[in-house]
Order: sequence, then C-alpha cells, then structure tokens
Amino acid sequence: MKIYLHQTHHNVADFESIFSYLKDQFSSQKEKRPGIHIFPELFLTGYPLQDLCLTSSFIASYLEFQDKINIWAQEELSQNYGTDEVCLLMGGLNYHFCASDVPLKDEVVDHIKNVIFQLVPGQKLNAIYTKQLLPNYDIFDEQKYYKAGTQSQILDWNGISLGLLICEDMWASNVHAIDPCLDLYNYAVTEKKELHALINLSGSPYNLFKREQRVSRAKELSELFQVPFIYVNRVGGEDEILFDGSSVVVAQKDILCTGKFFEADLLEFELDPQKKVLLTEAREKERAQKNTWEGLFSPLVTGIGEEAGLPRLKVIDRKLGQEIVRALSFGLQEYAQKSGFKKFLVALSGGMDSALVLAITRLSLQEGQELEAVYMPGMFSRSISFELSDQICKKLGVKLYSLPIKFLHTNCRNLFGQVFGEKMEGLCDENIQSRLRGALIYGRSNQTGAMVINTSNKSELAVGYSTQYGDSVGAISMLGDLYKTEVYQLANILNELYPGIIPEEIITRPASAELREDQKDEDSLPPYERLDVILECLLSYRYNRQDILKMGFSEEEVNRVINLYRRSEYKRAQFSPIIKIKSKSFGFGYRIPLSKNGKFY
Repeated sequence: MKIYLHQTHHNVADFESIFSYLKDQFSSQKEKRPGIHIFPELFLTGYPLQDLCLTSSFIASYLEFQDKINIWAQEELSQNYGTDEVCLLMGGLNYHFCASDVPLKDEVVDHIKNVIFQLVPGQKLNAIYTKQLLPNYDIFDEQKYYKAGTQSQILDWNGISLGLLICEDMWASNVHAIDPCLDLYNYAVTEKKELHALINLSGSPYNLFKREQRVSRAKELSELFQVPFIYVNRVGGEDEILFDGSSVVVAQKDILCTGKFFEADLLEFELDPQKKVLLTEAREKERAQKNTWEGLFSPLVTGIGEEAGLPRLKVIDRKLGQEIVRALSFGLQEYAQKSGFKKFLVALSGGMDSALVLAITRLSLQEGQELEAVYMPGMFSRSISFELSDQICKKLGVKLYSLPIKFLHTNCRNLFGQVFGEKMEGLCDENIQSRLRGALIYGRSNQTGAMVINTSNKSELAVGYSTQYGDSVGAISMLGDLYKTEVYQLANILNELYPGIIPEEIITRPASAELREDQKDEDSLPPYERLDVILECLLSYRYNRQDILKMGFSEEEVNRVINLYRRSEYKRAQFSPIIKIKSKSFGFGYRIPLSKNGKFY
C-alpha cells in the first residue's frame, strides 16, 4: 500500500489555492496514485489562525470551502478513483454551533475542534480524530480556541490500520495530564487492534535543533509500537513563525525517507500490508522527563556549573550557520511575498549588523526583486564607515546612496535651543540622530514601496540599546533572535561560504553606534561574550539573579544587565516582528507585563 506525504506550502486561509492543489493532485490528467494520502495539521485552513478562526467572515468562507470539497469528492474525485482506491487524511477545523438569540444570527460557535478529516471518493469530509494535547506555552495558545479530544483512534481502511495523532499528541510530558501515545498503545491492546503504522499530522514550528528532536521522538515511538512512524509537516512563514517541513518516515532506528527543508515536497512510502503488529501487553505511564516545561526553554549555554571559566553561548558551527542563513532567508521572503513587497531597503552603518542583514538579503533575492542600501552619516561618523559600506555594496552589486544627516542634526540642535532654552545634549542628542535616520529611511520606503529590514540584534533588543522609532524601525527583524556574539560567528561562516562577502574590517572593528565622539558599545554595555550569556539565562526563565551570580559573574555586572533588561520591556513591545529561529525568543511567544514589580528577575 502506497502512503503519500503531502508536505504543503499554502498561505493561511487561502482556500482557493488549497482547493486547486487538491484538484491538481487527483485530476484525470495526472498519473493515478492510489493509496493513502496524508496532509499536515490544519491543512484546510493554514496555521496558526489565532483570532481569525473566530471571525464570522472566515467561518462562512471555510464552511463554503468544505461544501466545495464535498461536491468535488462526490463528483470529480469519484470519477477518477474508486471508493477503495484512495483515502485522504487532512487536518482541518470542525465547527460545532449552538442556537443563538443574537439578532440576524441563526447560530453561534459553541466550540471548535482541531481534527483529522477522512475523505474518500463519493463521500463527504468525515472527522475521525480530534487533537488531544492543545499546547498553551510560548507561541501556542490553542486552549483559547479549541476543545480537546478525549479518545484514541485507529483508522481501518482497505486492510490497513493506522494509529492517529496530531502534532503535540506525540510530545507527552508532565505539562499535560494525559499521554495520547500511551493511551493509543493501551487502546490497541484492549481492543485487540492490529497496527501497520502510526501517523502524525503536524504543524510544527521551526527552531534550531527541532528536526533532530522530532526524529529522535519518532524513533522512540516507532520502537514502542514496533511499526513505522509517519510524520508530515507543513511549510511556510507566518509573520514571525517558520514551518520547515522536514517530514519523515522512520522504522525503529532507521530513517526511511525525509522531506525537503523549507520547501514543499511529496514523499512516497511503501507500507507492507503483511507487516502488522498486535500489541498484547498494556503499559504503565512513565514520568516524561524530556518534554517538561523547563526542558522546552533550556538556555543555549555551555559550561554552567564548571569550575574553570564563565559559561558561554553554544558556538554556531558551519553546518548550523548554513541552516540559520537558510531559515532567515526563507522567513524574509515569506514575509515580503505575503505582504506584497518586491523591493528591500537596508540602512547601512558600516557596522556588523547591517552588513550581515544586507549580505543575507542579497543572497535571498529572487527574480524580479530589488535591493538598495542607504548610508546616513552624522557628525560623529568615521570615514571608514562609508568606505566599508561602499566596499560591501560593490561586492554584492547593491546600489548605495549616501544621505547625510549632519545639517538636519544641526538644525534640530539649534531649534531645540531656541525653543526650550537648553542645549540638546546627552541621550537626547544621540537619539535624535537615530530618529532622523529612521524618518529618512521610511521616507525612501514611501517613495519606492520598498520594505525596510530592521538591523538590530537580540542583545540590543534585550537591554534597550536601540532608539525607539529610530534604529528599531523596520517591517521585520532579521537578526532579532541572534545575540551579538552569534552575529559575528554567522558573519565569519558566511565569509567561509562566500569568501570576502563581508569586508574583514567590518567584522574586526569595535562595535559602535557612532552617536558621540569615539563611542563604543562596551562603554555602555558589558562585553558581549558575557552579556549574551546573562541575557540567555534570563530569557529562558530558568535562572534568576542569584543563580547567575553563582556562575561567577560580578554582582555589579549582573545587576546592571538585569536593570537594563527590565527597563526595556516597553521598547520590545513596540518592536517589529522577529524571525523566530530559537525555542525562546522575543516577540509573539514572549508575553511579559510592561509595568510590574522589578524584583522578579
């Protein structure tokens, strides 16, 4: 029996595109592919939907879409395939309504379920399984929208028996009161059900090391049930969140096939109907250590607890660096294309962050897209900053404009003095330069319709070392999930992959915002190799002030970082979307009150 894994790439709520895909895959013109076809979690709607799933216009369109699929299955699909030839298993929403006394409304939503629909020729969509574990941490808030299932299910179709799971169902832990995998196992034992395979319809977001974790868990479950584990995942970038695909089929310890990384794909797997397993012995629930709440956000830090030296961030090696570049390029393109942008705009400073953003953006460019850079020198900008900006633009073949802010800055100084009777100096004088640049780069954006890419990194965002409405502007942040030390590592890896793409002096020169004479980042911040470790420990929720002090950091330094971190919450709340590549990031999954008691760090 052939099993097909449809690793699909569709926009959220793009019902026309989804329907076209189905029609194309099973049209009379295509070579027939009898067997079981498996699609990702919420394939029929896209994911995540957030409050869209509660919107009346969405609900009406979705129900019409379901009717359209039912008609297609009863007419066109049944003409091309027999009832026992093909079976489609698709993720979708199942709405349940109750009577309403709301004027002009006949009924309102009672509850929504995240389900697997079965569709065979000549019949209608049939919800056969409901997702049991609804994640409610970090970026997930499924308990707000959906009602959890309570029943294990094994599908029997044409002599093939498949255990059914949806995404989180495979990740049992102490966070959840039930274990759908264990319940499914014991259900098969009690009901004396034979199994050919387990399937998991997934909408699993990407982060570093996630692919390895999925494969490891799939192997565990395959060994437990003694049958192949079939995992299909979606592809796409939904604002900050990325979905990488990477579908996989494993049999015990062997990987039988894998899907492409950040690309739509169609995998074929031959399931032997004779190889089936009858489980005979029930199992007791064991304490799940791997997927506990704390384990989800373990900081990417090494050396904690070691006697010699301070802890440090895990090093990005060449392989991981290539993966990061691929993820950031994909996230940028997804956001731009879904938002309707074909032009990109980067404010170059001659420094590391903007150079890396420019290089990755240039490498990601597709046919018909354009990229330009604007250098905006102020009275404290060094000539080397322009020279380096010019070098990288020539290397990349990017048009560079020089737009000085010196005279605007001087006029602002004079105007402030005349109106307020005080000199513009200190932080006020520094920030006005950044805000002038922000205004000018968005003026250019308005002229050309280009998308401004933010160039701030995670370290700056964590301690507020950026100017609100200044260098914090942008449609999306490419580096907002990379600490400064990681930015340097990634730049070096990029230079290994594409020799000289970033001028070496950009990497080696001291970091500076050039907003005052001889300014350096380390005048205001601890060295990044120490700062970034402290920040990662705080962001993971695992370590407080005392824990970090025990690691060997000085009390003065820790207190200083925590104070900067705490006071910058309001800036982060107004920051642009961040391409998420780690398990714990600022942005959509980070929800901290802006005003709070500062002792909780």
